[in-house]
Amino acid sequence: MDTPLNGIPMEMQQAGLAASQALTDAMVERLVTTGSHGLEVLDRLNDEDTRAAVHRAIDGLTTMYTTGSLDAVFEMAEMLQAARAAMTDQMVERLYHFMETMVTSLATQDIAQFARDAELSLYEAADWCNSPRAPKGMWGVLRSLSKPETIQTLNLLVAFGNCLRERTKSFQGRLEPDLTEEEQRNPQP
Repeated sequence: MDTPLNGIPMEMQQAGLAASQALTDAMVERLVTTGSHGLEVLDRLNDEDTRAAVHRAIDGLTTMYTTGSLDAVFEMAEMLQAARAAMTDQMVERLYHFMETMVTSLATQDIAQFARDAELSLYEAADWCNSPRAPKGMWGVLRSLSKPETIQTLNLLVAFGNCLRERTKSFQGRLEPDLTEEEQRNPQP
């Protein structure tokens, strides 16, 4: 398969001939495989979803670079690597036991049901606020204050806010111990 190479300098022709004679079958196979993988990637870019995803990733990287958050991502990766390298087996074991305790404590049916109830309540409240029967003005809101359930809900929110404020007013970056059993039986609003 010798084709004349008109217009190409003799040195280039000789370099090309030397390279083609130096290639082994394994090298040719690797070049063909690499080329086919490259063409496969290019072919995938013809798909609209893939092209949109690549453009979105590039836009995101550009935004992260512009805002400086790309540096923060790299710094976070370096910090995680340093922490991982510095951890001893005992630290890993203690971290595992801590995570296991947290998951065991929070992964109960009651907590899951509470989270689901809270989520559904928020969605229902948003739907109700957008419905025609929700109060649309100040007089409608004042009328709803005459309902006992509205007063009860407001009292609950005020009591919660007061308790939270009392528990956190002395917070200085460290957590206080949980309430004693006496405090749990007799909460102070």
